[in-house]
Amino acid sequence: MLIKILSGAVSPNSGSIYLDGKNVEIHGPADARRLRIETVYQQFALVDNLTIYCNVFLGRLASKRLFGLIPILDKDKMQKATVDVLKLMEIKFDSVKRVVSDLSGGQRQAVAISRAISFDPRILILDEPTSGLAVKEVQNIEKIIVNFKKRGISVILISHRLESIFSTADRIMVLRAGSKVMDERTERITSKDVVEKMFGLESK
Repeated sequence: MLIKILSGAVSPNSGSIYLDGKNVEIHGPADARRLRIETVYQQFALVDNLTIYCNVFLGRLASKRLFGLIPILDKDKMQKATVDVLKLMEIKFDSVKRVVSDLSGGQRQAVAISRAISFDPRILILDEPTSGLAVKEVQNIEKIIVNFKKRGISVILISHRLESIFSTADRIMVLRAGSKVMDERTERITSKDVVEKMFGLESK
């Protein structure tokens, strides 16, 4: 539910949200985007029969006017912008004209993240980004997350994969039954501590 509230999919009925020490309200996706909060869901939300660059610009396709009159898609502009985003993420595709249905799970996830990054977020929420991926692809996604941190983009990583969490996160928070039961710096805890908090196994 927390991710839905922060992304604007669900309006909160209690509590407060603070950003930079200021109380903010998020009642819809437009509010989240205005606050530069972007979310990448586990289901990717991509269109399989479209190209990589069209998916990155999904819902906001760039256009230009032919002979100053007829509106047509500005494919060159979208392709260049997509290449620039991929370079920022240090991801390589042989062509941004490839159809998404031909990509691996890790590549599809990278496209979904690229779309979010193209909106210039300050906070990026990743919902189970390594779910169902091969080991190499998981490592690539982890590298992307670390690169974002270096560029000053705050990442909220939602995952049950403890290896990914410990290799990328500065802080680990555990929610159980809707309540926060852990909020610690990564270097101060172990995976055993996290599991105990997740399942309520800590010593009484």
